[in-house]
Amino acid sequence: MSEAADQVREPANGAAYFGEEAKALRDALGLSQGAFAEKLHYQQAQISKVENGTVLASEAFAMAMDRVAGTPGVYLRLRNKLSKQGHPEWFVPYIELEKSAAKVEDYSNAFVMGVLQTAEYAEAVYRAAHPRETDAQIMRRVELRLRRHEILEREVPPLLWVILHEAVLRTVVGSSAVMVGQLDRLLGLAASPHVTLQVLRFKAGAPASGLPFTLLTQADGTTVLYSETTGHGHVNDSATAVRDWTAMYERLRASAESEARSLRLIHSIMEEHANEQHNGSA
Repeated sequence: MSEAADQVREPANGAAYFGEEAKALRDALGLSQGAFAEKLHYQQAQISKVENGTVLASEAFAMAMDRVAGTPGVYLRLRNKLSKQGHPEWFVPYIELEKSAAKVEDYSNAFVMGVLQTAEYAEAVYRAAHPRETDAQIMRRVELRLRRHEILEREVPPLLWVILHEAVLRTVVGSSAVMVGQLDRLLGLAASPHVTLQVLRFKAGAPASGLPFTLLTQADGTTVLYSETTGHGHVNDSATAVRDWTAMYERLRASAESEARSLRLIHSIMEEHANEQHNGSA
C-alpha cells in the first residue's frame, strides 16, 4: 500500500476510530454493552462514551480490552498512537514528557496552561488563534487539549506546580462567564495535594522571565526544559540550561504570592468576572 493511501486511510477522529474498534470487539465476542462492561470492570456508561467516540479510552481501558481479547498490547498501542494524532509534530515530544512526568513546574504569563484549561476556555483560545477554521476543526483541537487532563487522573498523578502571572487571571478569554468557569476549575484543582498554584502579582514588578516555560522531571530525577517559539517547541536537556532555568523558576516562586494568598486572589478575581458577567446581562 502506498504512503499516500495510508495517509488517506488515517482516521480523522482518534476517539471515534477507537470507539469503532471497541464496538467491533464487543460484537465479535457477542456481548451486550452491560456484559462487556462487566468483563472490562467498567461502568456501562463509560463503555457507551468510548464506543460513541465521546472520549478517547484511557490506557487502563485499552489494557482491559487487551485482557479480554487476549491481545498482548494491541489495543494499548493503538490507543497510544491515536492519542498523538492531531498534535503538531513539534508538540508531540512535550506530550510524551508530560504523560510520564513525576513533577511539572510551569510558568504561564499569557494563558492558563493547557492541562488546566476548561473546554470553553480552550475553545476561546483556539478561536482567537485560528479565526478561519470551522467549528469542527476548532472542536477537534479542544478535544485534543482536554485529553491532557488524563495526567491528573492517574493513580499517582504528577506534582504540578504552576505560577500564573496576574495578567493570565485578568485577561478576559472568551467572556466573563468563561473566565468564571476557568478560575473555578483552578480553585477546584488546587484542593488536590498534587497541585500547587501561585500568582505573580503585577505589583511584584518585572518577572524573572518574560517568557513562559515548563520544567518536567521524570521519576529518575531527570529534568528537561520545554519552551516555545512561534510554531516550534524546544526540549532542552542541557544540564546548564536546566540549572539556569530552575534558578529562574525559584526566583519567580519567591516573588509570587504564597499558595493561600494566591487562592484568595484567584477567588477574588473570579468574583470580579462574575460581577462583570452579571452587569453585562442586566
